[in-house]
Amino acid sequence: MVATHITGATAPPHTAGPPAGNPGRRRLSPQTEGVLALLVTVSIWAAFALSARALSTSTLLPADAALLRFGVPLVVLLPALWRRRHSIAAVRPGPALKIVCGAGVPFFLAAMHGGALTSAAFVGSIVPGMVPLFVSALMAARGHGAPRGTQAAGLTLIAVGVAALVWRYVVPVDADVLEGAGTLLVASGLWALYTVGLRDVALDPVGSIGLLCLPSFAVIGLLVLTGVLPTGIAHAAGGDIALFLVVQGLGVGLCAGLLYAVAIRRLGAQRSSVGGSLSPVAVVLLAIPLLGETPSLAVLIGVPLITAGVFLANRRPRPKVPAHA
Repeated sequence: MVATHITGATAPPHTAGPPAGNPGRRRLSPQTEGVLALLVTVSIWAAFALSARALSTSTLLPADAALLRFGVPLVVLLPALWRRRHSIAAVRPGPALKIVCGAGVPFFLAAMHGGALTSAAFVGSIVPGMVPLFVSALMAARGHGAPRGTQAAGLTLIAVGVAALVWRYVVPVDADVLEGAGTLLVASGLWALYTVGLRDVALDPVGSIGLLCLPSFAVIGLLVLTGVLPTGIAHAAGGDIALFLVVQGLGVGLCAGLLYAVAIRRLGAQRSSVGGSLSPVAVVLLAIPLLGETPSLAVLIGVPLITAGVFLANRRPRPKVPAHA
């Protein structure tokens, strides 16, 4: 789950026919490349929600998953991050703190804990679904004004959808699910902080990954070494390690950020952000065969409401074109 917005980038012009020097291959159009990148990104976001739920039955502990999540991208991108060390170090403390707290160790542990107490549908709906609402609140607090029109309608649908998800656990009270849902709301608020922080830095996607993962890996490593967080990675099953290495380290930590940037370059920020509304639906559908979860009535009502709300909240009105005489 990495939302990297790139402005001022233009897609390369599409040329018909195979590229010169390689007559046997046909180049994909920019639109096709963007759609493919976005579909893979949404799949990775869904895998994050599924892995948050699967961690509760895994031989790995949350600290182990965090080490893989933040450590693998550092190893893969080490040469590129070294070339960007000066630009990463030049980021102001305020935005850097928003990014590190918003998508780093606090967010990761909150999402994993919330997933262990609820379901994949909750993680996939509440965490990304509530982000537009929290971002709007943060932007309003910075003097950007309250949302209006379709954005306000979308935020209302999101709130109603989340209420529909948790209402059945209020009467009678299910303390574990309510605690998990509350923790997921905290995770969503942290991700919104990360989103706002990304707007305040002038780093490319690789630099943004480094800014997030370097301090996060250091923090989780310190917590493990001092015994604050237990670790069981030395005795974990090899299959669990491989699964979280691929999903969290390579998938969420590396590929999602880079591919989402490609989608934005090819499709634009608006169309790419709207594609994120597919994530809750993908999570619910994938959780049925992979985790054996059966969607409840609350999920069947809440998830479509949240999906529609995210779509509307990310929708931007088309600029008015003046009529020609």
